[in-house]
Amino acid sequence: MAFETFIDADTHITEPADLWTSRVSSKWGDKVLHVKQDNKGINSWFVGDEKVAAAPSGVFAGWKGKFPSSPPTYEEAHPASFDVHERLKLMDETGVYAQVLYPNVAGFASQRFLSLKDPELMLECVRAWNDFQLDWISVAPERFVANISIPFWDVEASVKEIERVAPKGMRGILFTGDPQSHGEPFLGDHHWDPLWNIASDAGLPISFHIGSGDFTDGFTPERLAVDGPEVTYARTSTVLFMANGLQMTDLLLSGVLPRFPDLKFISVESGIGWVPFCLESCDYHFMAADIRKARPEFEMMPSDYFRRQVYACYWFEKVAPRKLIDDIGADNILFETDFPHPTCLYGNVQETIEDGLEGQSEEVRRKILWENSAKLYNIDIPEVMPAGLAAAAAAGGGG
Repeated sequence: MAFETFIDADTHITEPADLWTSRVSSKWGDKVLHVKQDNKGINSWFVGDEKVAAAPSGVFAGWKGKFPSSPPTYEEAHPASFDVHERLKLMDETGVYAQVLYPNVAGFASQRFLSLKDPELMLECVRAWNDFQLDWISVAPERFVANISIPFWDVEASVKEIERVAPKGMRGILFTGDPQSHGEPFLGDHHWDPLWNIASDAGLPISFHIGSGDFTDGFTPERLAVDGPEVTYARTSTVLFMANGLQMTDLLLSGVLPRFPDLKFISVESGIGWVPFCLESCDYHFMAADIRKARPEFEMMPSDYFRRQVYACYWFEKVAPRKLIDDIGADNILFETDFPHPTCLYGNVQETIEDGLEGQSEEVRRKILWENSAKLYNIDIPEVMPAGLAAAAAAGGGG
């Protein structure tokens, strides 16, 4: 089996325990996200006295405990989840040239900060996360794609934050594909035009990561009591993938893509198997409803706008990359590992790549593993790989 090098389109940084307490004004006290022991003596993230997540958050790669347990301390968690130097070592071993980064406890669209209530504090926390990312990637900025988190509840502040950090090396924007679930206007509302404008002008793609909407019906006490944590996790994961299909449907029929033809969107950590049905249904009902007559800005079919402006990421799937690439479009697919989340690829990366892309042409493989992400995020593909990555490739790698 050949050792593939690639660009990883979705990974997560496990936030260090002092990220906000060290960067946000001390006047806010324990209102910011902070780590302390809960009433069972377990390290956890708190906002005030409310426990919101385990600490460290989202780390399962390499963990030997039985799900749903996770490492109780940072010392017991995979160091590459939070340490950039360890991350680079793992990237070399795994075959990853560059990674696209997303948060964990902050919420996949900064929605965690909505609970803080105070607009000044909410903005300060968003800015602290963005500044942390810039510091984290400064070790090897060519090998990381940092997404700008925005205070989406305030469009003007969002534009200002993009203007502040985009010139410092950020290459994308993190947004919710379900703003109405947070009490904000729908995607198609012109309320969002300033955001679409600045993203388009700056050439920054917009990510809809799964879990960016409201999924409070996921891990509820009632659900856990009936199904248990294992079944609840499997159900919630699959529901979130389908929810991104709903968000993409909203986007394709919103009029945003016709009005902003240079703007790119990515459906992140949602898989790709649902895409052909979504496109076929949108096209069929687009024609049945005679949308062009009512909305003349639509000059093409929804599927055409998808192929011009939208991308989707996969990791564990085998059926879709083997059988559906032509129906989705090889130019619209990105590959990810989702490190270090519960169902991430870890220790099986190379095998999974080969399993999914077996029989595909070199052109298709290169698009999915390299060229699509490089073009989308303006990543220069190096003629000579970094020494550690080159050595791993020569040795056959560790997967």
